[in-house]
Amino acid sequence: MGARALHGVNLTGWLMLRSWVTPGLFADSGALDEPTLIRAVGERRYRELIAHHRANFIKQADFVQIAGRGFNAVRLTVPWYAFGEDGPDPGPYVGCIQQVDDAFEWAEDVGLKIVLVLGIAPGREAEGYGSVRGRDRFSEYRSDALSVLAALAGRYKMRDGFYGIEVADEPLAQVRRGLVVGDGVPLHDLRSYYRDAYEAVRTAAGSDPVVILPDAGQPKAWRAFMAQSRYENVWLDSHLYHYADNADATGPLGVRRLVEASARSLDEARRSGLPTMVGKWSGSLPFPDSLMTPEGRIALERVYIAEQIGAFRDCPAWFFQTWKTTGRLIGWDARVALATFERRMLD
Repeated sequence: MGARALHGVNLTGWLMLRSWVTPGLFADSGALDEPTLIRAVGERRYRELIAHHRANFIKQADFVQIAGRGFNAVRLTVPWYAFGEDGPDPGPYVGCIQQVDDAFEWAEDVGLKIVLVLGIAPGREAEGYGSVRGRDRFSEYRSDALSVLAALAGRYKMRDGFYGIEVADEPLAQVRRGLVVGDGVPLHDLRSYYRDAYEAVRTAAGSDPVVILPDAGQPKAWRAFMAQSRYENVWLDSHLYHYADNADATGPLGVRRLVEASARSLDEARRSGLPTMVGKWSGSLPFPDSLMTPEGRIALERVYIAEQIGAFRDCPAWFFQTWKTTGRLIGWDARVALATFERRMLD
């Protein structure tokens, strides 16, 4: 795959709707997620909305702009119903494999690589994200997830733009604290799925694509897992957000502490022995002091972003969250948050 690191952006909210990315799609329904939106507006209206959204939210021009800003990759989350009727029962959901095909054409035209992500979130089924229709537990849709992974890997294995595939997006690992067991998927079940997902991708696409495993918020849990002596081209993925941290980030010292927290998390993940990428990060700081001016916050976020990029310099890849939001959210929309950074910092 070459030694050059991937520096890219997520395409969040394109093929799977996110209310914080495109709030206008949800505004009149009272819904906050895609399943609730379908129930609120009905299947026919939902199909109209998502067809228009997918055709207009991300276009070829976006890929040209992404490459022009100095990025060399995109991280594209693909829903489990991507294949429509040719995959697991999609119910009211609309397939999007044509849009994924388009993304590869557009990416290859401008020299971008694509990391595909299967948009499931084992352990978060109650949140309405990613679970296969009619299946309330990960164990019930695990085999469907493996079949979609294999189909995606097989479909794109010969494409120049295909760099790798991530086997889930936002899994939640079950954690025990004393006598209390939290929500999520037991780690042994997640590990078993990761091994089977690796085999599914390798069988379908050979040894070239990178197989990426989310750390599920537990960077310490993967030591000696899937050792490189047996498994090829396997990475771990950490998502490093700090906007919800209970921390004082009203000055450079606070920002530095947040960046140090990211660095510690990466160090813990690297003890797995696997190369560790950052699949999602943003420039959004914890809620500011009421005395901080908007200008002061923007300046501080710029410092924060620059120091985060520095902390990720040894990662094989990082992907900012995200390329585009309809509200041009400061700290989250790369067109805004990274607009003042020189291309050489991103390239």
